[in-house]
Parts: sequence; structure tokens; C-alpha cells
Amino acid sequence: MNPATRLAHLRPSPIRALSEGAPPDAVPMGLGEPGWDLPEPARLALARCQGPCSYGPNAGLPELQEAVGAFHGHPAAEVLLTAGSQGALFALIQAYAGPGDQVLVPDPGFLAYPALARLAAAEPVPYELGEGFRLDGARFREALERAPRARLALVNHPGNPTGAGASLEALREVAEACAERGVLLISDEVYRELRLGDPVPSLREVTSDGIVLGSVSKAWGAPGLRVGWALGPAALLAPARLVHAYMVTAPARPSQLAALALLAASSQVLAEAREHLRLRWQAFSEAWAAHFGQAPPLASGGFYHWLALPAGADPMPFCLRLRDEGRVVVVPGQAFGEGGRGHIRLSYAGDPGRIREGVARLAPYWSKP
Repeated sequence: MNPATRLAHLRPSPIRALSEGAPPDAVPMGLGEPGWDLPEPARLALARCQGPCSYGPNAGLPELQEAVGAFHGHPAAEVLLTAGSQGALFALIQAYAGPGDQVLVPDPGFLAYPALARLAAAEPVPYELGEGFRLDGARFREALERAPRARLALVNHPGNPTGAGASLEALREVAEACAERGVLLISDEVYRELRLGDPVPSLREVTSDGIVLGSVSKAWGAPGLRVGWALGPAALLAPARLVHAYMVTAPARPSQLAALALLAASSQVLAEAREHLRLRWQAFSEAWAAHFGQAPPLASGGFYHWLALPAGADPMPFCLRLRDEGRVVVVPGQAFGEGGRGHIRLSYAGDPGRIREGVARLAPYWSKP
């Protein structure tokens, strides 16, 4: 029996494929997940789980809804708890996009965006980013004008894979363009709290009509808990809430309890996360300066470096060569869209010593023919 036609464009994630096929001694600079221990508040909360492990409400634990809302300055009714931020993306796209619709996605951008649009039988429409791979309001408007059937638009800042942020002015222009067309705007801001510099602005600073995504996976250092959320007007979240309930019933109760403990200890947990990031950035930037002869730019948030390929390099064969010969795993930029074809994404989220070793292994390939 053949699968549904909407699956025809789906392929396994090249990020996972490159990592899973790596030699055992390869330095992992591919996956984007915190390389530090699960914070103590979450560990203690998981250890305290006793008695029946019930489903809990479809909407998630009310106290976690309140905690997420309080952190972001929203009432609990404007919080949708999900199985990771990707669960929120899936539910929202399924709720608002269908056959014949169009979904605007950044190029380069997180590889799940176009895949999730296609799973809804919608058409992903890439839009170009501006200088430094930052959100550009004018380019977004141009793409929107070429998408007469657009129902949804996604922005991501700080961005994956580039680490670039967005200005308040660009967010405002994008929000105004979407409002004029009746397009639902979703801002993926999962890296916003994981930063060393000033915070990038949030979509909530320019409009109350869009939806903002977050999770405990990055700044709270708990990707394995699979707890995320969407923030927005209750009426906009209601259809996605229904979809999510049929997807997974509810986020896992032990994970929600651990996430609640992390949110309650946010001031401590976020400070520690930024210190972990600082140590990794220091290892990366010092090694980069030593081996590449220049200081790398600091990302607006997250732990990614977006690096141009050597002239003439074929992206996937080059990354496979780095993995199998150089013993370091990176991700070809084309995995994130055609706009990323000339780059690779490096993650410096792992052990600082391994980060230094990874940079040392990479450097010779930028001087080889």
C-alpha cells in the first residue's frame, strides 16, 4: 500500500542522518541541543513523581499554564501547552492551513517549517532574509505579494540555523503586512532567552494578534522533556488546542511537573544557562581566532555559527568528507533551504574541550583545495 501523497516530499532529517552515521570519535557539532546537565530543579521534580502517572487535562496542568503565562506576562487562557514547540507548530499549521493554502517560511530557516506545511497539504513559500540573514520587512512583503493564497507566515528569531535576530522595525513591518492580508503570523522565539548580549525584541512588542512560540528545550536546558507552548489570543489558540489534544492527549505529566519546577526557578536556571553558553562561546571564539585568524560574530541568541563554504565546495559531499575524514559533524546549509546552500551550520552547544577540538579539525578544510 502506498502512503498518502502529502508525504511524497518528506525525507529523513539530514541533521539526524549525518549525526547517526558519524564515526564514534567524531566531534558532534551538528545537533542543536544544550550540552549541559538537566538543571537541578527539574531533576528533583522528576524524582518526586509518585503514585499513578495520570494523563492530566488535555490542556496541560493548569499550574504550568499559569507559570508560563506569568513568565511572559499573559493570562493562562492565552497559553497552549504542547509536546515541544514543534508540537505547537504542527497543531497550529494543521489548524489553519490546508490544501491549496500557502505558508510563508524563512529561507534559510528551520527545516521543519516547510515539511509541516506540506503535511497539511499546503504549499510552503520561502522568503529571503536580509543582510546578515536578519528578518527584512521589505523582502517579506514582496514574498507575501507573490503568495495570494497565504494563510500563515512564520518568522524565527534568533534564527536557526543562522543565529541572527530581528529588529523591532522589521517585526512591526511584517506584522502590519500580515494584518493587512489577514494572514496569521507565528513567531518562533525558542532561542530568545538563551543569549549573551541584549535580548532581541518579541513579536508581542509590536502586535497582540500573532502567536509566539517558546519551550524549555533551549534556555531551560531540557529538550528531552518535550514541553513547549504557544502564546496568543485564546480564540486563535482554540483550534490548535483541539488538534494537539487529538495528537498526544496531553504533554507528559512528569515532564510538565519538571517544566513547572524550571519555570519557578527561572532566574537561577536562565542565569546558569547563560553561563554555560558563555563558557562554550569562549571556547569556540578562542579556538576560531587561533585557527581561522579572526573573531567569529556573536549570535543574537542560541549556539550556532553560520559559516560560508569554501569556494566551489559541493555542500553534502563536503560535509560527509568533514564527518568521515575530518571526524567532525556539521550540517549543510541547504538542509535549511536553498538560501543556505553556500553555508554550513556549526553548533557549539557541547563540551568546551570538544568544541576546541572540533574547530581545530575543521580549519584545515578551509585551506585545502
